[in-house]
Amino acid sequence: MTYPIRQSRGSRRFAAAFVASLGVVVCGSLSVAARAQSASAPPLQAIKLTPSSYTNDSGQRASDWNLRWRQGDHTTWLGHYANSDQFVQSRAGYEYAWQTNWGQWVPSLQVASMGFAGGSINWQSPGMVHGLLGWGRTNGAAYYNLNFDPNDSVLYGAGYKPSDRHNLSLYNISDNRFNTGQSVTHLVWRYAPNDRQHVTLDLATKQGRASAEEPEVKGQTISLVFDHGPVFIHWAQDRKVNFSDDNQTRLSLGVWF
Repeated sequence: MTYPIRQSRGSRRFAAAFVASLGVVVCGSLSVAARAQSASAPPLQAIKLTPSSYTNDSGQRASDWNLRWRQGDHTTWLGHYANSDQFVQSRAGYEYAWQTNWGQWVPSLQVASMGFAGGSINWQSPGMVHGLLGWGRTNGAAYYNLNFDPNDSVLYGAGYKPSDRHNLSLYNISDNRFNTGQSVTHLVWRYAPNDRQHVTLDLATKQGRASAEEPEVKGQTISLVFDHGPVFIHWAQDRKVNFSDDNQTRLSLGVWF
């Protein structure tokens, strides 16, 4: 979704916030590293703190904080996003991973300031070779899309998981509400060389319009996540971010408590 743009007043406060957040993460990781057993399988009850920095080629900068709490199959989160164009939004959400004989169902709900509300449901069939389906809807209110995929959408795809060490999936997410033609196809490879390390590579290609009246754009995204013990780092380069004319570099550094 698009959001209001105001005159930029600079971005030093976002850089300072991100540097401070890195300090929090590093200190936290030192306190939990000794008792961490596996990066790929956090404990059934865990808290994850993720500060992020977003930098656009146009000069816009943003910071985001996300705090997730997981207990068993239940996950809740709180987040706060702010950019140098004075767009500020807080959010809260919940999802449940429901395991059945017909596969895993994951319904989720999210609300945000400025009146936003949305939800989705995703399904993964059982088996080494499995199917992927999903559906999402929002109320159309202003929202900075941190999924970087269409929110009012359908998802379909397939995956292959020959072992706990390897997981490969190919899926598409497409707008099915606003006539934007937005479509994103992801190829995702997850690899765990050992119990304390995880690598996730996500290659995506996209095409579509920011709104039904705007010109179509095409772009690609590369995203790389590396987990080591309780700490992880996430880097991404996104061309035509959220179907705009801008390109974005994202950097996140987080920790499990």
